[in-house]
Amino acid sequence: MQRTGLDRLIAEGFSRLKNKKIGLVCNQATVASDYRHIIDHFLPAQSDGTLSIQAVFGPQHGIWGHTQDNMIEWEGYRDARTGLLFHSLYGEHRQPTPVMLEAVDHLVVDLPDIGTRYYTFGWTMALCMKTCEQMGIPVTVLDRPNPINGATLEGPVGDPAYASFVGLYPVRVRHAMTLGELARHLKEHHFPNVELEVIECEGWDRSLYLDETAFPWVMPSPNMPTVDTAVVYPGMCLLEGTNLSEGRGTTKPFEMFGAPYIDGYKLCGELNSLNLPGVFFRPVQFLPTFQKHEGVICEGGFMHVTDRRSFNSFLTGCSLLQVIWKMYTPDFKWNDPPYEYEDILLPIDILLGNSWIREAIESGLNLREVLEA
Repeated sequence: MQRTGLDRLIAEGFSRLKNKKIGLVCNQATVASDYRHIIDHFLPAQSDGTLSIQAVFGPQHGIWGHTQDNMIEWEGYRDARTGLLFHSLYGEHRQPTPVMLEAVDHLVVDLPDIGTRYYTFGWTMALCMKTCEQMGIPVTVLDRPNPINGATLEGPVGDPAYASFVGLYPVRVRHAMTLGELARHLKEHHFPNVELEVIECEGWDRSLYLDETAFPWVMPSPNMPTVDTAVVYPGMCLLEGTNLSEGRGTTKPFEMFGAPYIDGYKLCGELNSLNLPGVFFRPVQFLPTFQKHEGVICEGGFMHVTDRRSFNSFLTGCSLLQVIWKMYTPDFKWNDPPYEYEDILLPIDILLGNSWIREAIESGLNLREVLEA
């Protein structure tokens, strides 16, 4: 049987949370195996007196996943349908305040992570754990599988000097942990006094991608529509630190990339000559409907992953940037700050978690050797 932590909690009749005043951290993709939302499973337990929901907290993109990246979101409000108090943790406050938690005696976290350091949901959880440690509030994490498997590691450990909301604490770019395992890691190394329980998944084979299992996939954010998107994300999110379009404003974000100054056929020819494992680049033209180069025709490539097991997204993303740096500078540029609340460091260095990989890209060094080192 394959069950998430939420499925197990429901099957137990919420007995672990009996008589608790709950704060719930979730978003629109926090569904059970029946695809019903976590709030709609918790409400009957509230109606029969098992538990009481005091507040609901949403990560980046909002509780209902309705806002794009880097949009500063709403403050607290009372949800019309449920009557529950909703708070954003991607606005004025990324860490819940004592006032937000004053009626809460137990925090439940259930967020669909995608196994990559840049994805902010894990860091929302970390900041929740930090406040709960200070206030003596127990935390329960309802675990879910890592959708890009729990075995494959990619990229460097982030340097603490480059800590940001796309990497608050040192982990690898593709870290192979579930959200619950990340919570245990954070407790062991950063929040030793937080009272933490992880309700683990059942029946998950760590070697499998989510679309190879019976676990449900619901897009966790507006530009993460499929598991295929999550597979390329560890490398292709790096394009957020550049003036390249990473495909936002198209139906295939992160798989499609380019800019108005690129010749797609020449670029894809150079990329395919690298013989990067498990990937083929097909030249494309596209018209972003929003964000970078909105309304301007871009040329570039579509990344076809031909073999997930041999494909290395981080190596591929860095190699792509190196080729474009060589072919298209000075048109190609690293973006200037700010990025994800950081005002000083280059966005590309924040994403990489260091400056030495960018320097290696600029210097034309052999990236396979650099990343191995």
